[in-house]
Amino acid sequence: MISRRIFLQFASAASLALGSRTAHAANAPGVTDTEIKIGQTMPYSGPGSSYGLLGRAEAACFQMINEQGGVNGRKLTLVSLDDAYSAPKTVEQTRRLIEQEQVAFIFGQFGGFTGLAVRQYLNDNKIPQLFGATAADIVGDPERYPWTIGLNPAISTEAHIYAKYILANNPNGKIAVLYQNDALGKGFVTGMHEGVGAANAPMIVKEASYELSDPTVDSQIITLQGSGADTLIIGATNKAAAQAIRKAADLGWSPDRFLFNGASSIVGTLKPAGLEKSKGVITANYGKDPNDPRWKDDPGIKQWQAFASKYLNAADFTNVIGLYGFTAGLLIAQVLKQCGDDLSRENIMRQALNIKGFAGPGGLPGATIDTSPSNYFPIRQLWLSRFNGESWELFGNLLSD
Repeated sequence: MISRRIFLQFASAASLALGSRTAHAANAPGVTDTEIKIGQTMPYSGPGSSYGLLGRAEAACFQMINEQGGVNGRKLTLVSLDDAYSAPKTVEQTRRLIEQEQVAFIFGQFGGFTGLAVRQYLNDNKIPQLFGATAADIVGDPERYPWTIGLNPAISTEAHIYAKYILANNPNGKIAVLYQNDALGKGFVTGMHEGVGAANAPMIVKEASYELSDPTVDSQIITLQGSGADTLIIGATNKAAAQAIRKAADLGWSPDRFLFNGASSIVGTLKPAGLEKSKGVITANYGKDPNDPRWKDDPGIKQWQAFASKYLNAADFTNVIGLYGFTAGLLIAQVLKQCGDDLSRENIMRQALNIKGFAGPGGLPGATIDTSPSNYFPIRQLWLSRFNGESWELFGNLLSD
């Protein structure tokens, strides 16, 4: 069972050291000759608690890396604090990480509105805010917030892909949209309007938002059903997405359903909704599903399975959230490897914007993670998938916006 404060301290060898090392005056706080201290907030409690596996998988990834010698001879120490998926708590915990724990940078925070709550503070202090688990478009704003970069595809990219598919396959369709009332959800709505275009704007017949504090989204689904829509866009995180799928089925409403990829976890969303009720749901994946038999001999999934069996458990192995966290942990390790002995915050940010052709274990064939000073969305390629009652089945081709 994970504690709300994960503090990894494992001895590491210098087997990966790149020659001799001397201390740099410009190194970030939290960096010594033997350690790099990294901070993060994560919803280990509250409405986003099903995503807490991200933090556990990333902590375990760092443990594995440390046991293999660390990064350039330094161990990685992750201080991961519970923010209960609450923006005020994120602010409190992030300030603690920076001002008391003295971490070098912030990595992998979960949530759009939670990450945005601390973005100004981190950018004002020139502290890297790296690879947050959010799809909100406004995370990628290098002109105003050059120290913040997310990891997920932009929500608009996903929405545009859904819109293109609907226009091609159901051009006379009527679209209803359920969305979380924050930057993420509003980005989904904006992306759908952009995707269908002004000429087809009447296709979107109803929109309904929900608050994280809402116990259910049943009333919203009833309202959306009443609009006469034959297509439902579910721009929601796990709990609300599961409720939406289940309620629509219970009402006997069977629209074409498109599910935000961040809520595509079989364990976190589709099982709670009901696997039979989830059959036919479409999402735009940017990673492999470890439940899909097509990947059973895939080297990346084998790598993930070996890792999960040693550092996590069988249930975590089947959860795409864990695989995402493992991939993110390896990605930040790559950034730190590229830093060499210059671990100033400036160079950490510079290297985070210089990722070329990174193919993590969970990435789809042909898709890579790439960044540059003008590209703050590392993942830009997605593949439509349909749930068959047991696993996601890819169809069509790798797509980009």
